[in-house]
Amino acid sequence: MPASIFLGTASPSLRKHRRKSEKLINVSEITHMTEDLYSEKLAWFKQNERPEVVLVVAENPELIKIIVAWTSLQITRAEKLTKLSSEAESEMWEWLWQNTKYRLGELKEKIGIPFSEVALENKLEPLIGNRVIYPDGTVNSFVQRYLREQVLKIFETKPKKSVKKG
Repeated sequence: MPASIFLGTASPSLRKHRRKSEKLINVSEITHMTEDLYSEKLAWFKQNERPEVVLVVAENPELIKIIVAWTSLQITRAEKLTKLSSEAESEMWEWLWQNTKYRLGELKEKIGIPFSEVALENKLEPLIGNRVIYPDGTVNSFVQRYLREQVLKIFETKPKKSVKKG
């Protein structure tokens, strides 16, 4: 039987009604609630995206390569999440990243540009700080649309008409 924690009132006047109103929560559910906090905070940032962050990556091939590689990187949450100290937007964003694990070396390999790890970290800072990339391996939806449009432009380029000799 899983360990449970009682969350309810211990008031003497309500003890006889306790059976009807008591709520048992498994310890595993509390862990799940913490994980849900991570998902909840991440979802908030995704719902409040800013389109102007596209300007951070527009016409910057190095940042674009990092973003493309980011989406195929193995990224995980920390096994035990740290405590969220504040509901301030910047604190929540920092907390999400503190609880995210990825290998910089793997990212470096996927990019295919010979960056030092310090140089790669410097390139990641504006992508993280401007919320272009997310700690779950996804990308700001406006940036994603921009990149798709760039790919479509490549495929839509029509070949020149051949000159007929006659």
